[in-house]
Amino acid sequence: MTTVAIDTGVGPLLRSWREQRRISQLELALRADSSARHISFIETGRSRPSEEMILRLSEHLEVPVRERNALLVVAGYAPHYAQTALDDPALDALREGVERLLQAYDPYPAIVVDGTYNVVAANRGMALLMDKVAEHLLVPPLNAMRLTLHPDGLAPRIRNLREWRADLLAQMERQIALARSAELREVYEEVAAYPVPESTGSCGAGPAPSLPFALPLLIEHDGTVLSFVCSIATFNTPMDVTVAELAIETFLPADRATADHLRSLTS
Repeated sequence: MTTVAIDTGVGPLLRSWREQRRISQLELALRADSSARHISFIETGRSRPSEEMILRLSEHLEVPVRERNALLVVAGYAPHYAQTALDDPALDALREGVERLLQAYDPYPAIVVDGTYNVVAANRGMALLMDKVAEHLLVPPLNAMRLTLHPDGLAPRIRNLREWRADLLAQMERQIALARSAELREVYEEVAAYPVPESTGSCGAGPAPSLPFALPLLIEHDGTVLSFVCSIATFNTPMDVTVAELAIETFLPADRATADHLRSLTS
């Protein structure tokens, strides 16, 4: 996944991240144990930051791991964070742990995606929901946003598609603002342009049913409307680009009928 560069110098790039986070030079200096004068010199190119300073500023600016490497390269340093292929033996323990988590979550759906929502792994519960998805969407690499929002995917069966679609697009917009990923923006522009099937929208004549704590996903499966709430988990303090961009999405049944339906399918 590449990033969208705003300027070619490390100083202007750091300034751009600081302004995006709405932090003043003085506040950043205090956080990074530096001075506003030094931060100003770095941003204007009058001072070349050390590798340690770039990493320290990136940490306090919450710059994504991949973009921290990009800042280092622009400044003339080697990347600090590895980018290990997911099938590399070095990540065996990670893969095995994720697989155990997904299996333990059955029969409830769970999925693992990368930074552009390509599906890395999924359990049987998720496969059950995708049993009527068109074959052309199931050709690798599978993309969770395409599977969900494409008219040949899950979209026609999502009873509150307009609400769920708006929430997913807003989620992608936030990630694009944070990571500045060209690939993610391409996916966003593609799925945002999908037509919304006329037969979908809010359930019934009124607004989609809501829960007191989260927007539910309401999806039809074999004549039964299932209700889920979604949670997303990422790895704490990742030191690898690949791991930093992984997300585990789990779908918790929002009512007893949904839980009973899923258990009946897998029993």
